[in-house]
Amino acid sequence: MHASEGHALSQSFQGKLHSMFDTIAARIVISKGDFLIREGEVERNLYLVESGALRVFYLSEFEEMTIRFGYKASIITSLSSFIKGTPSEFYIDAIRRTTVRVLAKDVLMKLVNENMQSLKEYTALLESLVTQQIEREIDLLITSPHERLNRVLKRSPNLFQEIPLKYIASYLRMTPETLSRIRNS
Repeated sequence: MHASEGHALSQSFQGKLHSMFDTIAARIVISKGDFLIREGEVERNLYLVESGALRVFYLSEFEEMTIRFGYKASIITSLSSFIKGTPSEFYIDAIRRTTVRVLAKDVLMKLVNENMQSLKEYTALLESLVTQQIEREIDLLITSPHERLNRVLKRSPNLFQEIPLKYIASYLRMTPETLSRIRNS
């Protein structure tokens, strides 16, 4: 979740969450190419990106398919694994040197269970993440590469400043050459 997409969360919960990241969460630096999680591992953390960039991808027998990015002020995790406690189907790796804050799920759940308002706000966070996943699914159904690019840029106007072209092309399900041609037209 990128910070600007968290409009459904109250300032109070966002403040508590960011305060937890600031005071409790460990800060780690990930070198380019290193992983936060690999397929088959169980996700037990929520990450706040302080600097750098990450990508979430699925590895098929034929290719790496990028499905999400995280950059400054984004909250990122292998969501299904985090929620269900099952092995991740995804990898999260650093596409450049990245600093993240790591908040353990058990610590987050203590915050969530403090009171009914925190629980409602956690639910809003999850709803926001699910809504983003639905938007992504719609992107994949659109046949026009130009329209896919426009939809993504409406949600993330700074994408090209944060993420290398080859990963954006993978995310949009096109070649880097096609993406360059569309951007230049």
